Amino acid sequence: MFIGHFAVALGAKKIVPTVSLGTLFLACQLADLIWPNLVLLGIETVEIEPGNTVMTPLDFVHYPYSHSLLATLLWSAILGGVYMSLTRSGRHVAIAVGAVVFSHWVLDFVTHRPDLPLTLSNEWRVGVGLWNSPIIGISLELLLFGLGVWLYARSTRALNRRGSIGFWALILFLLAAYAANLLGPPPPSPAAVAWTAQALWLVVAWGFWIDRHRTGAATRIAS
Repeated sequence: MFIGHFAVALGAKKIVPTVSLGTLFLACQLADLIWPNLVLLGIETVEIEPGNTVMTPLDFVHYPYSHSLLATLLWSAILGGVYMSLTRSGRHVAIAVGAVVFSHWVLDFVTHRPDLPLTLSNEWRVGVGLWNSPIIGISLELLLFGLGVWLYARSTRALNRRGSIGFWALILFLLAAYAANLLGPPPPSPAAVAWTAQALWLVVAWGFWIDRHRTGAATRIAS
């Protein structure tokens, strides 16, 4: 699951239009932004095992602090609370931000094989396993992404060419990265996976930049 996470963030903009797309990107990928740092620190573990599942060669051996159900609930509460405190937004906005964080675990549960921990002990692990059904998994993810893009495009308007070109460039970039992940060779090492995952911060920054050049669809733009 990759573009499916961003689909939730894009669609959530319609529900909470005052929240920046960058914040929503941060929320939807918070688990994957925390995870590579824990891998590099040796706290969590991933191994390269081609054939582990049809769609990915990664074997997520140990990642309860970033991806367990309990940890995700905690990260959801923390980011929602921090956002409400910093922006003085209403509780419903904080809940929406937290829900976007939690959506990461829900989507991973659908796609991962049974490797998602429920608690920090890493003992009880679950997952539906759509990674082993690529036609269904890819189709559902593309449909979800298309819906998210449509909702965001319908609920916002570009203030200038940057807001239009930048948004569609981001969509093409995410699709290209998704294709590269599916079709590319296995990564050379777990460290390479972790360092590559740090590029997600650039997407978060891109989201903040785009939102500065777009506004709500109902807002009248001066000519």
